[in-house]
Amino acid sequence: MTDVVRMDATIGSRVSPPVRPEYELPLEPLSEAKSEETLPLYQRLWQYTWLRKSLILLCLALLWEIAARLQGNELLLPPFSAAIKALFEDISSGIIPARALNSLNVLVKGYAAGVVLAFVLTSLAVSTQIGRDLLSTLTSMLNPLPPIALLPLALLWFGLGQGSLVFVLIHSVLWPLALNMYTGFTGVPETLRMAGRNYGLRGLRYVLLILVPAALPSIIAGLKIGWAFAWRTLIAAELVFGASSGKGGLGWYIFQNRNELYTDRVFAGLIMVILFGLLVENVLFRQLEKRTVARWGMTR
Repeated sequence: MTDVVRMDATIGSRVSPPVRPEYELPLEPLSEAKSEETLPLYQRLWQYTWLRKSLILLCLALLWEIAARLQGNELLLPPFSAAIKALFEDISSGIIPARALNSLNVLVKGYAAGVVLAFVLTSLAVSTQIGRDLLSTLTSMLNPLPPIALLPLALLWFGLGQGSLVFVLIHSVLWPLALNMYTGFTGVPETLRMAGRNYGLRGLRYVLLILVPAALPSIIAGLKIGWAFAWRTLIAAELVFGASSGKGGLGWYIFQNRNELYTDRVFAGLIMVILFGLLVENVLFRQLEKRTVARWGMTR
């Protein structure tokens, strides 16, 4: 009996370990911690994306200036300073703003029409089997076809007007955007799809409320690709096609100055095309991503 009591006491001592005494760690003053962890000024400035990209552009401009000075022939490669001077001269005279507005007018029409058609085709593809077959067949046929190759047909069908340029812009936007949207829609988790069906969502409401928010990263990527394709297609079409309804764009401005051997103004037009691309990419689409997919934690 005594052995049993001793065994119970031993087991009880093992089950109930000793309690450790409480203790408190003193905290360092907040001001001293901040002073020790504060980054140097150059490291804090390096955190700004716009500053890093500006430095890259400045280095590229410097390389251009050095290469042009070493080459020594302004007809072939004018210095960066000469191109910038020509750019500001034609901006102040109103030539480049007028040409840019003409190009943007056509671009917005073609881009918007391409986005709407891509959304319609993709919505049909995720809703019906015949829609999937239609999208797959059309993208396999027409996506590899260069938009500029359709310009002669567009001139025959729509004449010498904005209709021809809008037609080739729709072709350049429609297929890459539709492919990205469809890839995003098919990648939506089945859990979200089932939740939408349980709420009774069908058709267009199902696409808008379930598929579009979940596939937004792919949709924004498709919008970026479509924008880039549309912008370069428009400039190329204006170089070949020329003025539309008596109104030339930036491509026509480049073409005219090339014919007159104003190489500095040719580069001024190219710089304007690049600036529009940087502006749309780093302001419009960046803000769209920050307010949607980045805010919702869908991308880094």
